[in-house]
Amino acid sequence: MKRKVLSVIMTGAMVAGLAGTVTVHAEEQQTYNIGICQLVQHEALDAATEGFKDAVKEGLGEENVTFDEQNAQGDSATCSTIINNFVSSNVDLILANATASLQAAAAGTSDIPILGTAVTEYGVALDLTDFDGTVGGNISGTSDLAPLEDQAAMLNELFPDAKNVGLLYCSAEPNSQYQVDTVKAALEDLGYTCEYYAFSDSNDISSVVTNAVADSDVIYVPTDNTAASNTELINNICLPAKVPVIAGEEGICSGCGVATLSISYYDLGKATGEMAVKILKDGEDISTMPIEYAPNFTKEYNADICAELGIEVPDDYVAIGADAE
Repeated sequence: MKRKVLSVIMTGAMVAGLAGTVTVHAEEQQTYNIGICQLVQHEALDAATEGFKDAVKEGLGEENVTFDEQNAQGDSATCSTIINNFVSSNVDLILANATASLQAAAAGTSDIPILGTAVTEYGVALDLTDFDGTVGGNISGTSDLAPLEDQAAMLNELFPDAKNVGLLYCSAEPNSQYQVDTVKAALEDLGYTCEYYAFSDSNDISSVVTNAVADSDVIYVPTDNTAASNTELINNICLPAKVPVIAGEEGICSGCGVATLSISYYDLGKATGEMAVKILKDGEDISTMPIEYAPNFTKEYNADICAELGIEVPDDYVAIGADAE
């Protein structure tokens, strides 16, 4: 490679010497700075960020991209501060990991391309009354929306004799409200009685979960970031009370659930990273890029919690972590 470069330089010098007018310049390599705003640290969002970074490095070249990765520690106001810093730094693209990050990014800039990931429903997140699958403007991304009716059917499959289902979620997360509303309707069609148990933040989770356990045969937790960051607390209340939890995604299930119908958040992040490459390298227009959804869902179960509760799952369920063994 060094010989080839030297040959090109010498040839260029010779041509320049002969003609007196030709100058050979090395082709400049484009470099990219990407800002990553992650709402909070937990298994699902961490996996989405890693998948995104891996896809971007593969598509753009690891040496050609830098990541300014910042975590808001669960505070939406901090998301806004992070986004403002990205805008001031004039990053080439913003990854908004989770709904609050996306909302902050949408409010912070209309010029820099924004890709969301681990956002359940973009119409709800961005308060779009006419959302048809494409946000438009400078926003696109990927959704972690699982088939909610199928999650309700999973609960029915595992607990057909249960009567009361507690819907546990954070009231500050609009996509959590969307999910529990949808699941509630599906469960009521199956004959269950459902009750909302909403906590405002991590400070009141303990009391809300305690109330839910007292009146529920089964608890459903959607893809909720606050719940995902507090699975140990939830498990420490639900497990001793022998109240099983059906979770919206694998990370929550591994911490406090018995089963889930979940996507791969790493693969979701990779799909988002591939969208970033199309925008930055190929010049694709983000305003025309529809929101992408996870193509595959897996029935998974938490072997330890199921064993402790004496729950037997059908053969088409996969134990969480089985692929890693």
